[in-house]
Amino acid sequence: MSVRELVVLGTASQVPTRHRNHNGYLLRWDAEGLLFDPGEGTQRQMLRAGVAAHDLNRICVTHFHGDHSLGLAGVIQRVNLDRVPHDVTAHYPRSGQRFFDRLRYATAYRETVQLIEAPVEGDGGALAVTPAYTLDARRLSHPVESYGYRLVEPDGRRMLPERLAERGIKGPDIGRLQREGAVGDVSLDDVSEVRRGQRFAFVMDTRLCDGVYALAAAADMLVIESTFLDEDVQLAVDHGHLTAGQAASVARDCGVRHLVLTHFSQRYSEPAEFERQARATGFEGELTVAHDLMRVALPKRR
Repeated sequence: MSVRELVVLGTASQVPTRHRNHNGYLLRWDAEGLLFDPGEGTQRQMLRAGVAAHDLNRICVTHFHGDHSLGLAGVIQRVNLDRVPHDVTAHYPRSGQRFFDRLRYATAYRETVQLIEAPVEGDGGALAVTPAYTLDARRLSHPVESYGYRLVEPDGRRMLPERLAERGIKGPDIGRLQREGAVGDVSLDDVSEVRRGQRFAFVMDTRLCDGVYALAAAADMLVIESTFLDEDVQLAVDHGHLTAGQAASVARDCGVRHLVLTHFSQRYSEPAEFERQARATGFEGELTVAHDLMRVALPKRR
């Protein structure tokens, strides 16, 4: 059975707290697992969340600040220790190649897995096209080069039983129609409709910019940083971050179905205020204020 869910491994910004680990987010997308921004302690959080090294197919790093990347060394070594039987692809800003190299070879270990380096540069763009999704990246606005990521499932078709019955299409002919596009004078368009593919966006450290909106556009789930509360908006601008209200306004304007707020400054101890300020923008979709080790299912297809 296919599973599409976000496993939150850590939600802290800059430094961990008693209740928040450094960043780490696993997206389960059917048979694949994409690990985003493995901060310090990610390997242990994976164990606590029941995430195995074998679950990882891609590692996507938005930028090379420590709270988003210091866990790379442990994760990469665990992938090799466990002899993961498939290649693992790593995406990260090409400008941070020296940091990636240092983390990949931070200590001695035996390499048993093919780790494919596929860095991002320029304004981003398509990184991978698979039968299950297209993975894109977009440039963000942060003091160091940073990218967000977006998965888009190809559109499919939804068969309409009443139209099939009207045209006498049943049994093996339904499968034939799906494969060949027509049975006699009945076309696939006559008895089905487009089923829009799911869309997932991951936006970390950034100010508001065009890249944020491009990533979030019509996303079924948007995972986005909300480091500061709205009263500290100038701190957010100065340090290249978003407030809860800014993140929610993006979700509102982009038609996001499920908004997941994360990456909270250690100065705040009351998560309910992030939800209150997000709702104050008029965002009416599903809203989750993330906490460590929670699982969030992607919304069902429309």
